[in-house]
Amino acid sequence: MMIPLNFPPANLVISTTDQSVIVFDRIRRRHVALTPEEWVRQHLIHYLVEHRGYRPSLISVEAKLKLNRMTRRADVVCWVDPNSKPWLVAECKAPEVDLSQMVLDQALRYNMVLNAKYVLITNGLIHVCYEMPGSGTTAKMIGVIPDAPSFI
Repeated sequence: MMIPLNFPPANLVISTTDQSVIVFDRIRRRHVALTPEEWVRQHLIHYLVEHRGYRPSLISVEAKLKLNRMTRRADVVCWVDPNSKPWLVAECKAPEVDLSQMVLDQALRYNMVLNAKYVLITNGLIHVCYEMPGSGTTAKMIGVIPDAPSFI
């Protein structure tokens, strides 16, 4: 049983197989193993779509990116439109993981490639979001997870 998170309740489709518990990912359109990190990721996706106005078709999960010639995966990337830069990049951790400087640095490294307007780190219990004002300037912590841009 997964612990309650600091998100509104989400109607997740959870099943049990012979060997594991799985959850249906509405973005990837397939079942995935229900790990503590996936529990957080699925609640974040539900929150973004149902409470912040993000379109599922403009969300990528485990988005591949190249960083220093290595392939990395950003947990959640929300796009303004399919041909633009991202609006938000989120790094999800399991609830027992502290949102340390190391976690923030990981998300900021991903954003060096993605150049999203917002960077979010969450463990499902605590959410910390930063607005990225532009190149060469310091990230500004904001108090909320932003709505989807109003023009989408």
